Amino acid sequence: MYTQGLDSLGKECLHSSASETAALEARFQAKVDADDKIEPKDWMPDAYRQTLIRQISQHAHSEIVGMLPEGNWISRAPSLRRKAVLIAKVQDEGGHGMYLYSAAETLGISRDQMLEQLLAGTAKYSSIFNYPTLTWADIGAIGWLVDGAAIMNQIPICRCSYGPYARAMVRICKEESFHQRQGFEIMLALARGTPEQKAMAQDALNRWWWPSIMMFGPSDGDSKHTAQSMRWKIKRFTNDELRQKFIDVTAPQAEFLGLTIPDAQLQWNEATQHYDSGPIDWSEFHSVLKGNGPCNRERMQARRNAHEDGRWVREAAAAYAEKQKSRAASQAA
Repeated sequence: MYTQGLDSLGKECLHSSASETAALEARFQAKVDADDKIEPKDWMPDAYRQTLIRQISQHAHSEIVGMLPEGNWISRAPSLRRKAVLIAKVQDEGGHGMYLYSAAETLGISRDQMLEQLLAGTAKYSSIFNYPTLTWADIGAIGWLVDGAAIMNQIPICRCSYGPYARAMVRICKEESFHQRQGFEIMLALARGTPEQKAMAQDALNRWWWPSIMMFGPSDGDSKHTAQSMRWKIKRFTNDELRQKFIDVTAPQAEFLGLTIPDAQLQWNEATQHYDSGPIDWSEFHSVLKGNGPCNRERMQARRNAHEDGRWVREAAAAYAEKQKSRAASQAA
């Protein structure tokens, strides 16, 4: 619905003087500061547009690639109920990717371009999805920890300064809350099951805790984009603030489950009213981002195979659309 006006984006300042451009930027920032939404037809700095394209497309890619670790377990879910819930969850993730691709398209980039960047390996997606799902407990850990971290990160985006992104996130966050509950329910069932099941839940927590903590991105001092994104109100909290919120919420949940978070330095700090935690191994984070995670190559190959397998569908749809266009033109003549 927004793309009709994209050809006029930014034309206000194509031939503007420095003073005129400064005035446009000041008007833009004043609108952001007033918590008014920036819409696709509004003038915006190119850096703001490019930041949003990078963030929204990365978010969309993460939803699509994120279907793979859980989709792998649909046929192996331990009951019909679990299978139905997991199918619904994977379907939700695909829908989230489509919402987000649509939001990014309002900024002047096509879906084909974004997919080409993903398949070429030039676009990033969340590093968390480059870890394997070894047992059924991993599906619980992903729902509880990964989706829990996603919710913590994404709820503030509902107040993002860019309208289409903010509105897309409202529905996404509602659905992610169910995903988190599904994961916690799995972990609770395992934690209260046999000793072997509880051990399986603990093993999943051991493997997914630190990657989940890394999901919030580099520490604030090493984050290249946080300060500007906060000024533009694309982000509302820093990486470290969100990470702390997640730890504060999740630590008591682990205690309720009777599971131990794999951080020997994790403890409640009465003075700060927050949990203190141990140092993060950022070398692992950067290694996974560079493509050296356990499943980086597997995930990308799966996406490339899916894209190629679906080529005939895209070509058939394009041929049908062209046929209908030609028929309409001949009838009009």
